[in-house]
Amino acid sequence: MLTGRRYLLAFTPEQAAYAETVGAICRTVWNTGLEQRREYRRRGAFISYVEQARQVAEAKRDPDCGWLADAPSHTLQQTLRDLEQACKTHGTWKVRWRSKARTAPSFRFPDPDQIAVRRVSRRWGEVRLPKFGPVRFRWTRPLGGAIRNATVSRDGGRWYISFCVEDGLAEAAPNGKPPIGVDRGVAVAIARSDGGLDDRAFVTPGEAARLRRLQQRLSRSLRVHGRNRGSNRRDEVRAEIGRLNARIRHRRADFVTQEAVRLVRDHGLVIVERLRIKDMTASAKGTVEQPGRNVRQKAGLNRAILSKGWGGFLLKLEHAARYHGAKVEKVNPAYTSQTCHACKHVAPESRESQAVFRCVACGHQDHADVNAAKNILAAGLAVTGRGDLAVGRSAKRQPPERHAA
Repeated sequence: MLTGRRYLLAFTPEQAAYAETVGAICRTVWNTGLEQRREYRRRGAFISYVEQARQVAEAKRDPDCGWLADAPSHTLQQTLRDLEQACKTHGTWKVRWRSKARTAPSFRFPDPDQIAVRRVSRRWGEVRLPKFGPVRFRWTRPLGGAIRNATVSRDGGRWYISFCVEDGLAEAAPNGKPPIGVDRGVAVAIARSDGGLDDRAFVTPGEAARLRRLQQRLSRSLRVHGRNRGSNRRDEVRAEIGRLNARIRHRRADFVTQEAVRLVRDHGLVIVERLRIKDMTASAKGTVEQPGRNVRQKAGLNRAILSKGWGGFLLKLEHAARYHGAKVEKVNPAYTSQTCHACKHVAPESRESQAVFRCVACGHQDHADVNAAKNILAAGLAVTGRGDLAVGRSAKRQPPERHAA
């Protein structure tokens, strides 16, 4: 199977500056290639990766575009491959531009023959990359397989390298352990059908106050330097905000990873809701002609949903399930939070608050998220075959015996 390994890079100042240059060139190639594809679509035509790669190779020989030669050729080619894949998956008009202000620099080396890794000490390793030379990185875990490609990216002011490795392992056989239902919530990140509630504060009160102060400073610097949006003061504040947000993201990623591994290690079937998070977190502001309602409340709900890492949790869950012999099943989320698990009565009034569920029909009381997780478990077991794990054929589903006439 293919898996990822991420390490912290220790660039020299010259290497860090060159990485910024390569990232800027790849961003320009992405944006130019996207605009070219859109222009072709306007004319009813199509341009492929092969043609765009050929044009980039020709542009590198042009004196006016000689700066393209500063970046490794394979990184530019990989950028165009990624663009073509994005256009095929999402459509040319839905692929986004890469903004200098909102998109962190990132580029990939696709050829494993040009990537050489060796361990130099207990804590340090070294990787040789085209046009970068030897680069040191923190050796926090073994690679565990053959390298397929490497991606260099910046996150929170630090540079990282991510290796895609082939570990030589096959997917684990079904472990036969009991199933469990999982409800992802806003007040509690993860609620389990066995009654467990798992949550963690990703931001301390001091960090929340500091983040508000930094945002105020950013707003003031924008007003003071309205004509000079790239002022040094504003860049310093943005860098501090980026470092703080990166720390929060790392805590969230650590939490969802640990929870996902714990679930697939102890259970053979993990059932979650099929949530469309992108649609759930869409803005409610509407348009000028048809303005939305409760816009501020909806924005707060969107932030609460995104802060719990629902999408990252599902991604980690599906990744870890391959190694522990578990299966992840997604079910329809409709009415799971309004249905009584005891009597199956559906009523919005049964959910008295974010945490309390009291059935108006039978009086059954439970934690609201735990009750939803139990309904999710029941729905998942119905999908997988009336209570079994869909590993073998359930006895309840055997065909009736046919007797001779």
